[in-house]
Amino acid sequence: MANPFLLETIRGTAATNTVQIASLIATLSRSIELLSADIEAEEATTAVHDTSNPDCSMLARSLRACRENIKVTLGALQKLVGETAAEAA
Repeated sequence: MANPFLLETIRGTAATNTVQIASLIATLSRSIELLSADIEAEEATTAVHDTSNPDCSMLARSLRACRENIKVTLGALQKLVGETAAEAA
């Protein structure tokens, strides 16, 4: 005998995952904004905005790398949500 609740459990899990991913996307977006503000503040302090300049702050470079990594992760999550929405439709 098939389990009649299995389909509802799968739908519930998918809905929960979608909410969690949406929350993660919002958190990562805020992190990108905060990192951007920190980068701008560091560049204003050192008066160097060009990363190819040897006088560029190591902190600013590190923050840029973190921000870029988060952007890649954010893009992957947004793609996943888009694919999930397309499958649900």
